[in-house]
This record gives sequence, structure tokens and C-alpha cells, in this order.
Amino acid sequence: MTSSLTRRQFLYQSTAALPLLTGTGLWAGQASDVRSGPATTGLQLFLDEAFIAEKRDIRRVIESPVRHPSPVVTAADKSCQPYVSVLRDPVTGRFRLWYNTAIDTEHSHIGYMESQDGVNFERPGRELPDPSGLPVRYGAYVLDHGPAAPDPSRRYLLAWENQGLFTAHSADGLAWTATSREPVLIDIGDIIALSRDPIRNRYLLTCKLHSTPEDGFKGRAGSSAEGERRLVGQSYSADGIRWSAPQRIVVPDHRDEGVTEFYSVGNVIARGGLLIGLLKVLRDDQASEPGGAPTGIGYTCLAWTRDGITWQRDREPFMDRNPNPGTWDRAMTWGDCLLPVDDEVFVYYGGYALGHKIERFKGRQIGVARMKRDRFVAQQAGSVDGTLVTAPFTVAASQLTLNAAVSGHLIVEVVDSSGKALKGFSRRDCEPVTGDSLAHAVRWKSPLARLRGKKIQLRFSMRDARLYALDLAV
Repeated sequence: MTSSLTRRQFLYQSTAALPLLTGTGLWAGQASDVRSGPATTGLQLFLDEAFIAEKRDIRRVIESPVRHPSPVVTAADKSCQPYVSVLRDPVTGRFRLWYNTAIDTEHSHIGYMESQDGVNFERPGRELPDPSGLPVRYGAYVLDHGPAAPDPSRRYLLAWENQGLFTAHSADGLAWTATSREPVLIDIGDIIALSRDPIRNRYLLTCKLHSTPEDGFKGRAGSSAEGERRLVGQSYSADGIRWSAPQRIVVPDHRDEGVTEFYSVGNVIARGGLLIGLLKVLRDDQASEPGGAPTGIGYTCLAWTRDGITWQRDREPFMDRNPNPGTWDRAMTWGDCLLPVDDEVFVYYGGYALGHKIERFKGRQIGVARMKRDRFVAQQAGSVDGTLVTAPFTVAASQLTLNAAVSGHLIVEVVDSSGKALKGFSRRDCEPVTGDSLAHAVRWKSPLARLRGKKIQLRFSMRDARLYALDLAV
């Protein structure tokens, strides 16, 4: 790859800008319930602890989705990579899936399949014509700007990698016109993922970057550069053409064991003021079976950001590799696509049977796992009463609902800065929350709307309960 100012000038001056679309299609519902920082209205996830002031006898628990036992895109469908986009058509309700089909070790076509339920995809699939005849290497990331897109011919946006980032637009997601015959972004690695950030009203690219010897990392097997590691970077754009210089967002540190690398973060979704993505962790220094050769293993961790710049990650897997020997996703389970579907989230992921570089055209398939909406992480109380207190916020809502699973009890108090319960909102004024629901209504003797404009905190008293999120509705 080369870095050319002339190339960039050419792209900026000669390529028509893609329309900047908001409030339509997939992203409309997501953008309406997110906030930056502690929310006074809207959704607030307890995935991280930014909205928690204190807690006692409560622990943070990652909840893994439940995987479908068989791949949904198989080697027979020419699946060759773990990169996948799945959208649900807002009119027909059909699931539309794009992925890479194998040509050789360096090139692929874009495959396409449809499904009524997001699990059972109809055969035969299709291999789509290459966008404007340009070759595709890795990636098949598609955004749908919705049926109300100002320019119907550019409703869909596609991104792929071939010695740089390429994009294309389409009216139907099938026939693609390239934005340019030159990359719109260079100086990135060979793995990319395209998303929309509705909080900051821009496109987001997550991409592979590499470390340098100056970083001081221990080298990895097969690397031509001493100390080189795969890292994750990001770039953003207002129009899908002019991109910021890629910046690192995920790097290993002293707590990471062995030769830990990060292959990429797949597409992200916006929920409760967060951008949430799936981080592919690679350990090429590990064997998939005890005593075996180190052919590489991979698993998936959660990654998220509140400001769009600084990312956090879990070290414990969100989706670990399959624990059962001989399974199709035994060596590697790499999450790539998060798709909200009604009261669930579908997680599409790449599974490898034997190792990172083993039987590439036979052993890489795509599966799906499912979870209840927003239940990435729980704040859990066990058999001992636990307490969680939110950060202070100013009330601008009239109703509070909780995403929670409660087999014991959960009670919410409204307290002031000194911790004193407000009249009408004390422990005995609250109707206990029980059962499993994405939207438990919290009820006190007094209406929440009475507190509009007041700065408060919520104090949760919990036993045998899991709290995932709260929603403050106007």
C-alpha cells in the first residue's frame, strides 16, 4: 500500500459525497434512546459502571448469548471469512445477509442470502457482481439508510477492503456502484467493519492496525516484524468518503497473557449512550486441543465507548469458543454482527473448527446466537441483600422501567444527596419488583413526575436478582 496526498486530493475533489442520513430505517429507533453520560431520560445500560455511584454485595456478570448448534452459512455456501452483515428489512421483515465467498487466498466475491427467521437461510444463495467490477478481498459490511432515504439510489452503503477501504452504494443491496476506483482510506490493515454512529451523526470504521517494535511487545509467530501485534483502530466520516486518520482504540497491556492480539471489532450498535461492539481476540500461541499444535484459538469479548473515542473492553469472554471437541466452532468463535430483533439481539459470528489458518475454505463457517435485548451484562445480587446506588441526575421523566430478572426481590428508593429517602419514594413506598421482564414498571405511592427538576439518586435493594438496564420515560 502507498500513502499519496494526490490520491486523497483526487478522491476529495472528484467523488460525489454520499448523503448523510439520519432518523430513517434501522438507525431511527436506536438514535432515539441514547444519551452521552448519565441520562435524565432514556435508556441506561449497566454494561459499564459509569451510572453507578456505589454498590455493595453486587457483582458484574457477563451474560453469553445462546448459540444455535449448527452454522447458518456453511462451507457448502463457500463461506471463507468470519465477516458478515445481517439486516432486517423494515418493510418485509426478511433477514438479508452478506458475506464473503471464496475465490482464492486473496480474493472473494460477496455472497447474499435471505431468511424469514434469521436462522434458516434459503438456498441457493447468490454471488453478487463485484462493485463496478472492482476486486474484493475481505469484508462485506452493509448499512441500510431506510426506505425514506433522500436518494433511493444510495439507500445501501457497502464497505470492503483491498489494499485500503472501498465503498459502494446501491438502491437494492444487490447491484453496487463503487464510490471510487481508488481506496477512500489507506494506511489500514486488511480487516475492516463499517457501522453508523447515530449519537455523533457519523459513519464509523473499525479496522486492523499493527504495532511497531517501538511498542515493546513480544513477537508473534509468522510475523515478519519483530514485536508486531495485531491491534484495533477506528476512523470516522461525515459522508463515507473523507475519513479521519485511523487511531488505535484497543491494544494489549501487561494484564494480557502470552501473545494476545486483537483482530477487529465488528459492526457496532448504539444502546443507552453506548456504542457496543464485539472484539475478536486471537491467541495464535495456543492450541485448540490439549497437547495439540498451537494452530490458534479465538474468542469474543465485549467492547464499548461512551464518547466515541475512548474504548473499554472486557477480558472475560462474551462468547468463548465451543467447549465441545469436534464442533464446527471449537477453535474459534469470533462475533461480528449485532442485530437487534424485537425483544432480542441476534449475534452472528464466525466459527473455525481447527485453528486460525487451518482449512480456510472448509473450516470457516457462520453461526448465530441469541440473547434478550440489552442483557449483555447484569449487576447481580445473590442470596445476600445487595445495594446499588446510581450517580446523581436531574429528573425529567414520569416513568421508570427496569430490565431485570428477579427470583427474589428488588426494591427501588429515591434518595437525596445525603442518602435520605424522599417522602413517597422510600423502601416501604415502593411496590416490589419480581419476575423476569424487559420493562418492569416501578411504582411508588407518589408519581415520579412529582420530582421533575430535582436532583436525585436511585437506590436499589436486591436479593437473587439481576439488573441489566433502566429506562426513564417522559
